[in-house]
Amino acid sequence: MLDNSPRFQMIELDEVVSTNTFLRSYRPLTPVPVTLVTAEYQTAGRGQAGNTWESTRGENLLFSLQVRPSALPAANAFVLSEAIALSLREAIASFIPAEDVTVKWPNDIYVADSKIAGILIENDFRGSMVERSIIGCGVDVNQQAFTFPTLPLTEGPDAASRPTPVSLRQLLGHDTERRFVLDAIITAFRRRYDAIEGGSTQGISTVHTDYCQSLYRRQGLHNYRDASGTFSAEITDVEPSGHLCLCDTEGNLRRYAFKEVAYC
Repeated sequence: MLDNSPRFQMIELDEVVSTNTFLRSYRPLTPVPVTLVTAEYQTAGRGQAGNTWESTRGENLLFSLQVRPSALPAANAFVLSEAIALSLREAIASFIPAEDVTVKWPNDIYVADSKIAGILIENDFRGSMVERSIIGCGVDVNQQAFTFPTLPLTEGPDAASRPTPVSLRQLLGHDTERRFVLDAIITAFRRRYDAIEGGSTQGISTVHTDYCQSLYRRQGLHNYRDASGTFSAEITDVEPSGHLCLCDTEGNLRRYAFKEVAYC
């Protein structure tokens, strides 16, 4: 699935500011529907909401996908986030027990209570349609030790909330060929992308259902924190817009956009 074709192009780089940044300015002579860019090292890798992404040179997967859907409504743009999250989960679950691998809303990949992969999506819209999406991914494969980012703790509901990273190397006790992991991810993503990029209602619904069933802490009461403080709630839904819906112990329904609520 990593061979170049009229619909797919792969670019392999040694060092780059970030693969998302590279694709922002990339202007090919002959554009293709899906472009994959990998890097051995990013000098300024980014995560969600301005966070940094830690990765030792040549040990993990750092890549971005650029896709240009043919007819995906902007209202359904979150399905791209769901599709790549599910694809990372599927690939990682082929190496370790699948029941341990979940998607932490909106799109981090967790093994038990530790983060193994993160995603940063940047969408461009033309009118009511998605024109282009750049999907940046980092997957911890062979790194053996991590330090927390040096970013100061932020104020608000996400203050002091930092995930514990983990890699396949730490879980398996041996290195894994990164190309095998990448191939599994891209194979899974292209299958899902083909089902949704034309705006198929059935394809979008299937991906959304699978996403909701794969969520971290998808069952039972768990602790969360928003601007008003800490509370216990259970996940009731994730809307097609990407909003997380919770029901607290008082029976109140709560609806959140990204960064408006944090897991405790």
